[in-house]
Amino acid sequence: MYGRLARNQALLQGVLAGVGEWRGADYAVCVPYPYLAQAQSLLQGSNVAWGAQNLSPNEEGAYTGAVAPGMLTDFGCKYVIIGHSERRGLFHESNDIASAKFEAAQKAGLTPIFCVGETLAERESGITEQVVATQLDAVLSRAGVSALSKAVIAYEPVWAIGTGKTASPEQAQAVHVFIRQRVAMHDAKVAEKLCILYGGSVKAGNAEALFGMADIDGGLIGGASLVAEEFVAICRAAQE
Repeated sequence: MYGRLARNQALLQGVLAGVGEWRGADYAVCVPYPYLAQAQSLLQGSNVAWGAQNLSPNEEGAYTGAVAPGMLTDFGCKYVIIGHSERRGLFHESNDIASAKFEAAQKAGLTPIFCVGETLAERESGITEQVVATQLDAVLSRAGVSALSKAVIAYEPVWAIGTGKTASPEQAQAVHVFIRQRVAMHDAKVAEKLCILYGGSVKAGNAEALFGMADIDGGLIGGASLVAEEFVAICRAAQE
């Protein structure tokens, strides 16, 4: 929940100046709802896509304050973040709600960036894989494995978000392997092509090591995306 019109313009123009000529990776920004029109205006025709941070699972109706999938596509959104740990933790979104949002996003033609991950207590209890499996299985059971061929998965260890702590490349890789193997139990081809991002205090200084892992396909960037130079440096690591 950051952003103001002038600050957004400077940030997005800085990102475009840095990555505008790059074609070696996919780049996107997911902005707060009020700034979707601004993002569309500044980014259309570029190699940077845009999207939203959440959506309602309902197409329309008496849901005051909610934003429907079709409202996002009206503003040219390609992506929408689903099930972010802050939505799950602060707003008590269940696996059922997250999977319903996933299905609604795809029905509207959006690409979900579906987040999974464990808290520090869950990691220390040794149930990381159990937690991630439950979150992932909610989508698999509702939408089917083929739906993941049109989606992105983001592994975000909750204990490494905004804390300055980062899972080591090896720790992150281990969970990414687990996710891919879990999907492969249903369809090996979908699993092989599945894009799995790491999100947990990714910075310019650790992006190259993280992205160098075999099953880490990119990053879901939080705080570092608010500084154009930092975000571009992370994008460079993905590009290379």
